[in-house]
Amino acid sequence: MADSLKQAKEFEAEILPPAPRDGGRLGLRGERMLALVAALLLAATLFLGWRAYFFEEEGDPVASAMQTFEKQNDLIVLTYRFQVVAESVIRGPLDVSLLERRQIIIIPTTVEYRVELDEVEAADMEWDAEDQLLRVTLPKLRTSRPNLDEANARAFTNGLWVTREDARELARKNSEIAERKAIEYAKEREILDVARTAAREAVRQNLAVPLQVAGYERARVEIRFADE
Repeated sequence: MADSLKQAKEFEAEILPPAPRDGGRLGLRGERMLALVAALLLAATLFLGWRAYFFEEEGDPVASAMQTFEKQNDLIVLTYRFQVVAESVIRGPLDVSLLERRQIIIIPTTVEYRVELDEVEAADMEWDAEDQLLRVTLPKLRTSRPNLDEANARAFTNGLWVTREDARELARKNSEIAERKAIEYAKEREILDVARTAAREAVRQNLAVPLQVAGYERARVEIRFADE
């Protein structure tokens, strides 16, 4: 009986491998492989999370600006209101001053300054990726035809004898004079400087959102005009 028990133990020892002496732990190489796999999984998880919640693919700033300009097409940057003073005279017979008919008129006038954004091409834009600076060259400012508010005009007529026909003739002449003066005044340098400043600010505001959407939150816009 004792011999049989001894043989059974010897048989069991032959078919069962001895238990590892390190308590079941992996070897050094296995631990390194597990650590590498864990590090790769962590990196992949972080990348996917960043891609999903924080990453914004940067678009083409010039293309974004061109799309904005195509939508705006014609941008009114300034509506300027001022008054024009005009004077006209109908001479008397033989240039007798006592028979002159004279009229002075003060007419409220409005002129619009606009930028034709549809005339801007991609070649008029330059993107500095390092400084996130978009340089834009705008076409020459356009001025509308002066809008003379003759309904609210103030007229002062002098003459010993002013007929209704004379009054109409004086008013017609004054309208022509006032329009010419308004066109000249609207092109004065001081007024154009105000309009250009308004245009720069308006274009910057129009480009700010598209540039941010394209991924350039620190982007700046530098604007000049073709005729400067």
